[in-house]
Amino acid sequence: MKTPPRPVLWFLFLFNLVVAAAAPFAVDGAQGVATALGMGVVSLGAGVALLRGRARPQHG
Repeated sequence: MKTPPRPVLWFLFLFNLVVAAAAPFAVDGAQGVATALGMGVVSLGAGVALLRGRARPQHG
């Protein structure tokens, strides 16, 4: 599977990180916790992809 372009990864990382941090305060109960966990996983995945792309440059 091809890695998305870097600007897309940065957007996914930052947007989902902010939503994950704000979700427990915006939504009460288990739904807020579940939203925070789900968005945190997506943010973590985008962050890992950013770090991997930095370690070995991709051509093409």
